Amino acid sequence: MCLNNFVYTQDIEPSSSVKQPAVTDPKLKTEMVFDGFTVPTGMAFLGPDDILVIEKNTGKVKEIRNGILIGTILDVNAMNFSEGGLLGIAISNKSKNVFLYYTETQNFDGGKVLGNRLYKYEYIGGKLINPKLLLEIPAKPGPGHSGGKIEIASDNNIYLAIGDVKGSYSKSSKTMAQNFKNGTEPDGRAGILRITQAGNAVSEKGILGDEFPMNLYYAYGIRNSFGIDFDPVTGKLWDTENGPDYGDEINLVEPGFNSGWSEVQGIWEPQYNPLDNNSDMTLGNELLDHDYLLVDFGGKGKYSPPEFTWKRVVAPTDIVFLKTEKLGKQYENDMFVGDSQGHLYHFDLNKKRTELSLKGPLSDKVANNSDEFKKAVFAKGFGTVSDLQVGPDGYLYVLSTIGNLYRIVPTKDN
Repeated sequence: MCLNNFVYTQDIEPSSSVKQPAVTDPKLKTEMVFDGFTVPTGMAFLGPDDILVIEKNTGKVKEIRNGILIGTILDVNAMNFSEGGLLGIAISNKSKNVFLYYTETQNFDGGKVLGNRLYKYEYIGGKLINPKLLLEIPAKPGPGHSGGKIEIASDNNIYLAIGDVKGSYSKSSKTMAQNFKNGTEPDGRAGILRITQAGNAVSEKGILGDEFPMNLYYAYGIRNSFGIDFDPVTGKLWDTENGPDYGDEINLVEPGFNSGWSEVQGIWEPQYNPLDNNSDMTLGNELLDHDYLLVDFGGKGKYSPPEFTWKRVVAPTDIVFLKTEKLGKQYENDMFVGDSQGHLYHFDLNKKRTELSLKGPLSDKVANNSDEFKKAVFAKGFGTVSDLQVGPDGYLYVLSTIGNLYRIVPTKDN
């Protein structure tokens, strides 16, 4: 199932009618930072209480300072329907360069789709100027599964998550990065790509191959992803991934990671509807022996199963590690994950930080139903969570497509 079913085609409930989200820990609470965005998809901090927020359909980048809208600092020609649009933002702390990923169209009001593109801008005088195109990925067949999450790692390189852009359903767009052994060469879709801030390959020798775009792939076999983040303790990358009608995932992403799509999702085999091959795939049998089905690029790519799977779709969105103890020492460096149904999940990691520390019915790494996954719920009532960030103040910020930006803070008594 696509996040599109929850976010982009729904009737957006007016934020004034949404109840304040609730945190399960009585020592913590949510507070409103800003109310009034139009389908916001990402945020990044310029500094304390100074935030840039992007809006998917309007193509606007807005600046919020001390909870007040300063104004729109950039308009881009972005697709305004389905899962295309202004999708990702990141800021380089060293240079104040701002990176935007969006589905670019010929005109402000639509027109020809030019591609899914990553640009670098300079933030000068309250505006984003001097755009430089760093990377272009196909936007076809699309427009779904375009991903969009951007992260800048401690090595200052850019990591960008991109889905298969619906390419797993069209013969002409099935690539080996989607684990089609007879598919065409990868074209930048269905993976996590890594580039320098100048838009170049990180090294002459790529993880999966040395020619463009293979030299950009950090991971592949990804149907769609709305969340990536680095563990502040180990530096390892983790992601969230959306399945079709089942099998949403959380993964530890090592270099060369193969997530398995479209041969395996979660721990199950994707199954076409025999009456309608154009419909989304449904859950098949548990797939224990799958290595023979997967593309490994001469042994350079390696599959590993998810560290957590939802059998029932929740459409997980962003993932963040709380690299602060401002919410309590017990949450420091823990993982938080949002979803399309307004939930915020909290996960501890094991001592080696290679797996999630799961107990009881979740110890098998599978949430089989809502009763099971609710055991990991930390907060709820946000609407669709589109972005999670740890602010310069050390608190957890939650952006919702209903138009609100929240912050989780201790109650006054703590």
